[in-house]
Amino acid sequence: MKKLFIFQILFVFAILFTACGKKDEATPNLINAQTVTNLAADPVTIDPATGRPIGGTNRFTLYNLKDNRVVSNTDSATNKWDIGFRGTTIIVNGGAIRSGQGGAYIYAGLFDEFKEVPTSATFAQDNSPTALAITPTAGMGWYNYNATTHVITPIPGRVIVLKTGDGKFAKIEILSYYKDAPTTITSTSVSRYYTFRYVYQGDGSRRLQ
Repeated sequence: MKKLFIFQILFVFAILFTACGKKDEATPNLINAQTVTNLAADPVTIDPATGRPIGGTNRFTLYNLKDNRVVSNTDSATNKWDIGFRGTTIIVNGGAIRSGQGGAYIYAGLFDEFKEVPTSATFAQDNSPTALAITPTAGMGWYNYNATTHVITPIPGRVIVLKTGDGKFAKIEILSYYKDAPTTITSTSVSRYYTFRYVYQGDGSRRLQ
């Protein structure tokens, strides 16, 4: 009787262990989104006499999503960076004028609802300074421009789907173009400081949730 009781207990534990294993396989771990704040994108000052921007370097701020850090411009000819920012222009590390495996396209929809990169997805690349993967033209890429107030705002429901410099996948949502991401943008708001959130998939799969 004692042996039968022990066998029954072991049998129950075996069933529970198998069920838990199947549950873990069916529910992969979720990837937490990272938020980057006040990423400088070649900020400038405005000449009060002419109204023209001055003080810019004309250099892109290069960013590595895996490590969540800025990459030095001395590494611009490597695959150490994934995306770059200068003013409203965004570059990717892939194409004829880059050295990485990257690319991008704009997804029209909600950030949280984009869960996996389709196998049929086509990624554009940076093939020349005037032929970039992400168009820098207002209303056609990631932002709108108000010619009256001169305010730049991210277009709601636009997600940058990115292939990184080393061929992994990520999604990015631009939240603000102004320092400290003000709710109300005024004439004193400082531009060229990005706030964005992103999900990076490091295992090589297309899953982004």
